[in-house]
Amino acid sequence: MSIHAPILAIAVPLLGGFAVPLLAKVHKGLRDLWALLVVLFVGACVGVVAVHVFTEGIWVYVLGGRHPQETLVSGGFPIRIMLVVDGMSAFMGIIAGFLALCAFPFALRLLPEEEGKSLALTLGLLLLAGILGMVYTGDLFNFFVFLEVTSIAACALIGFRTWSSRAPEAAFKTMLLYSLSGLFFLLGVAFLYGEYGALNLAYVAAQLRGSGVDRLALALFLAALLMKAAAAPVHFWAPDAYGEAPAAKTLLLVVNTQASLYGLWRVLFTLYGGLWDAGIGWLVVSLGLLTMVVAAFMALVQTDLGRLVAYGAVSQIGYMMLGVGVGLVTLAGRPDYGLVAVKGGVFHMLNDALTVGLLFLCVGAVEWAQGTRDLRELGGLGHGLPEVALCFLLASLALAGLPPLNGFASKILIYQGSFRLSPILAAIAVLASILLLAVYARAFQGVFLGSRVEVQNRVPAVFLLSMGALAVALVVVGLVPGFFLEGVVAPAAEALWHGRDLYLAAVLGG
Repeated sequence: MSIHAPILAIAVPLLGGFAVPLLAKVHKGLRDLWALLVVLFVGACVGVVAVHVFTEGIWVYVLGGRHPQETLVSGGFPIRIMLVVDGMSAFMGIIAGFLALCAFPFALRLLPEEEGKSLALTLGLLLLAGILGMVYTGDLFNFFVFLEVTSIAACALIGFRTWSSRAPEAAFKTMLLYSLSGLFFLLGVAFLYGEYGALNLAYVAAQLRGSGVDRLALALFLAALLMKAAAAPVHFWAPDAYGEAPAAKTLLLVVNTQASLYGLWRVLFTLYGGLWDAGIGWLVVSLGLLTMVVAAFMALVQTDLGRLVAYGAVSQIGYMMLGVGVGLVTLAGRPDYGLVAVKGGVFHMLNDALTVGLLFLCVGAVEWAQGTRDLRELGGLGHGLPEVALCFLLASLALAGLPPLNGFASKILIYQGSFRLSPILAAIAVLASILLLAVYARAFQGVFLGSRVEVQNRVPAVFLLSMGALAVALVVVGLVPGFFLEGVVAPAAEALWHGRDLYLAAVLGG
């Protein structure tokens, strides 16, 4: 397994997903056990990959090559499909693997048989495989293929509950944006292939010369990945999608969004590194600010707890874009504060996954207990659901960036880096966090405080187990941020900041 961990992390959930409905015909318990075993295996694989990359450097896995280092290129031209895992790729794999481990046990108890449980489990595994394919592949066309795998699985997860009037509508809206995203990305790949006759990311990056075709392809990549990452002003699909998918599966939708951001960072830093002026970076910064502010204000007017959390999740995308965008603006000179901002943006991807994931599980637990997510019909649940109330409170404070929880560690780095570039950027980010804190304080008060009410359904222990794992993780990361910053975040950020040459050398030699 240690030799083939990168491809197994993708192939096992991909094939395992199709086995789920077949095993369901034999026995439902066997199907559930199979899904858990697949997710555990994937978690082990991404762990093996991460340890290898963080200790030994970039892992280049050549499909069909018996001796990878001897079959990478022929005359300087890559002749095989490759998986190229650097610090950023391994970091994203850790996020995907951990959230899947928290989501699937929750989903096994949450989803009723009569509402397509087998279908949802299959789609979840396919979505996981697509995400890992996106972050591990070293080939532009295969990135597009996995982008489409995630799009199909995500849209189906959002809309498979066809008896609900809102789910098909949310799925259609998401499908429309995902289709445009895929089309734009494929056109960008086609332009580069026509120009250089290759699809290997490292090879194309080495050949880029900043021509008009290169810039056109860059514009298409930006449009495609910003659209799928739910950056404003094309964020409107995300609250509907997050709100209508099963609560446990929303965790994978959050990671799917982050995988699109990963693709954007990979294109801008590795593929096009150094071939533009600071304008692209300012574009990313501006859209990041717009995203965090618009989403925070939209969260203010929500009466559905799921949509409120969804807008909070969208706002956090803006912080990631702000941090990494500052790094893009300063990439030519590479000042120290640029790397600090990039570390903050990358760190926030992990913290956002933990906090937003926990919030969505809390939403699922509340809906399970009371049968509704309408804030106007909720209240007083803190008496009957103290564990859920505590988890929601912790995640809300972490999302707002209050110490000593995990969100503070990443946001303070973003504030520090962006302030050095322009104090106005940091001020807007801080004000958006304060606004979001007010939003979640209102939500906590509306759901959990007030007179005691009767809880209609007891929350299962497995719900609390999944929620507890995320709650413990966000507290631990908040208490010892330096350990995670140096161990996993710094290698990921440095892979973007000054890892382009290492990436190209690992694939092309030299």
